[in-house]
Amino acid sequence: MTIREYARPETAEAAWALCQKRQNVVMAGNMWLRMQKKAVGTVIDLSGLGLDYVKEEEDAFELGAMASLRTLETDARLQNEYFGAFSHALSPIVGVQFRNTATVGGSVFARFGFSDVSTLLLAMDARVRLHKGGEVSLAAFQQMPFSRDLLLSVTVPKGALGIGYHAMRRSATDIPMLAVAAVRTEKGLRVAVGARPGRALLLCADEAELTDARRRALLEDVPFGANLRAGAEYRREIADVLVRRAVQDAMEGKRYAN
Repeated sequence: MTIREYARPETAEAAWALCQKRQNVVMAGNMWLRMQKKAVGTVIDLSGLGLDYVKEEEDAFELGAMASLRTLETDARLQNEYFGAFSHALSPIVGVQFRNTATVGGSVFARFGFSDVSTLLLAMDARVRLHKGGEVSLAAFQQMPFSRDLLLSVTVPKGALGIGYHAMRRSATDIPMLAVAAVRTEKGLRVAVGARPGRALLLCADEAELTDARRRALLEDVPFGANLRAGAEYRREIADVLVRRAVQDAMEGKRYAN
């Protein structure tokens, strides 16, 4: 990637204005972006907007777009509230040096087809806050076309009664070939499937329980694809196992070791 100019705006409005030019690109952690072979007019660094935070509110946590994955992984408040799921799900991502730089905003906005981050947040019923688009559910955002808006934060509600997360990898720090998250609340079960490969999607929401027959029926409608890591049929087979395990962890209120 070649960059002609660098900008570090100090307001979201200034960053948004720069973003409207097609040759300009927003730089979050710059971990995956830098692997592209493209010419960039101006790279827009959001580190001047004060978005590298984790704020606890009465009924939710707000994650600033520039908060690193390592911050989410190590924040004691998040681990305590969400059964250690952030640490459990994020710690296998590449390595500590990578997670110190990769950001929650970059992971969510890019809607990667291999994202542990989006899979977990989707099951948690998270919401995203856009500079112009306002607040929308992550489930809706996952289906939206790409735009030149700015993602400012992600809000994760409290109140989970249990969380399960399981992913299958070819090696310890590889991109997952499949990822599954399940969250139990007073409303019921929410289960998300990611790394299909494709954007994470909801398998179910507000299910009182997920019987074997119901689980298999829901998975029949999930589109799985093939790539160098796994074939579609293999992904479908292991999805049944990972969903069952994640739901079991959520129902039992399992707490993952930090």
